[in-house]
Amino acid sequence: MIATRTLRRARVLIVGCGDIGLRCAALLRSRARVFALTSQPVRVATLREAGTIPMVGDLDVPANLTRLAGLASVVLHLAPPQQSGDEDTRTRRLIAALTARRRAAARPAGGGRRALRTDIALSPRLRMSVPTHDTRPNALSGPLRPAFGPRATHLLARRKASSIVPERTAGPRRTHPGRLTVVYASTTGVYGDCAGARIDETRPVRPANARAKRRVAAEHLLRRATTRGSLVTKIARIPGIYAADRLPLARLAKGTPALVERDDVYTNHIHADDLAAIMVRLATHGRPGRVIHASDDSELKMGEWFDRVADAFGVARAPRVSRAEAERQLDPVLLSFMRESRRLANGRLKWELGIRLRYPDVDDFLRTLPPRP
Repeated sequence: MIATRTLRRARVLIVGCGDIGLRCAALLRSRARVFALTSQPVRVATLREAGTIPMVGDLDVPANLTRLAGLASVVLHLAPPQQSGDEDTRTRRLIAALTARRRAAARPAGGGRRALRTDIALSPRLRMSVPTHDTRPNALSGPLRPAFGPRATHLLARRKASSIVPERTAGPRRTHPGRLTVVYASTTGVYGDCAGARIDETRPVRPANARAKRRVAAEHLLRRATTRGSLVTKIARIPGIYAADRLPLARLAKGTPALVERDDVYTNHIHADDLAAIMVRLATHGRPGRVIHASDDSELKMGEWFDRVADAFGVARAPRVSRAEAERQLDPVLLSFMRESRRLANGRLKWELGIRLRYPDVDDFLRTLPPRP
């Protein structure tokens, strides 16, 4: 019986299992079999200790990805694109590997074409309600349930209809039976500079650098695959990620300057734990092809953010310089973040996904830090 239950557990594949991937795995491991793809064999022990099933594979080497077809019903795609070019070849290879078995099943031996199969082996449907880190009453939480067989599904439907065992949910479940779901971690950099405007997910993309262009290319690849029926894509556009070990303390220690108020840009934030909860919840509650801003409610300029962190840790604030001075002093990569200003609306995050953030803004997190001696 134990072995049968293990085989029937939902399967999730995390591609690019770094910090955020490990946080996602912590949310999932008690409810699903979690596989983690890594290109670094030295990380296998770490991933195993985190409760995942490690798999060594390189998105730059297609031959390493053949085992991914049919492995899981949900894929959290957290891997970044390659370092050069305007296209995301890694996402292209991942899509090809994930859908290889489905493409083969869609081609009958005698020629002709037929409907795409949806009964892929080892890919049970994922139904879950993910904790949203809220300790108040009515916070979203619940178990991850594996898919049932046809007879069990029929009996469950009859029980619901007769109100014998009503199912309580925080909102409508948006599952897609038999179809592979890919949740993609994109970036808000796809919008380019918005001159400080407040924008929602309908804003047209206008990437200003090669990094953002590769992310836009990845989104287009995944959306086209959704249109073809190969998979279901949900996209999270992510701003600056922070956590206790992801703060700009090294920058403050080096005295790297920030922009003066008149030249400064708006920046957006999300705590790493909240981002992990968003990524997991998107798997079942995100709409196909839909974009969500994975952003908190903070509305700060970059210099203000550095000042809040400096004050919280009792260190010197960053010096301020004009934009002209920054162009002469700072690294081009750092300058690229100082050329884009936008404020993200997160209504879809709250109303479509039902997410209640543990840290609605950065001050909520900074207040949890221990007092300075």
